[in-house]
Amino acid sequence: MEIFLTKEFKENFSCLEKQIQKRAEKQIAIFKNNPFYPSLHTEKLIPKSKEVWSFRIDIKYRILFRFLNDNTVVFLTIGPHNWIYKIKF
Repeated sequence: MEIFLTKEFKENFSCLEKQIQKRAEKQIAIFKNNPFYPSLHTEKLIPKSKEVWSFRIDIKYRILFRFLNDNTVVFLTIGPHNWIYKIKF
C-alpha cells in the first residue's frame, strides 16, 4: 500500500504527543498490510459520496483518508475522534 500525506496530516501528526505518534505508526504499519484489519475499525464516513474513510489509532484518535486506487491512499488528517468527525471534506 502506497500512502501519501497531506500537509494538514503532517502538521497535525507533529503536534501529537509522542506516545500517540508511536501508536499511530503501529496502526499505519497494520493498515499498509491490510486496510481492513479488524483492530483498525476502518469505516466509510457519511456522506458516503465524499469517499472519506477513517481508521482507529486508539479509542480517542483517528486518521481520515481516501482511496486513490486499490493500492494507494492519501491520509487527509489525524486527530481526536470528537474533532475529526466534524471536518467537512
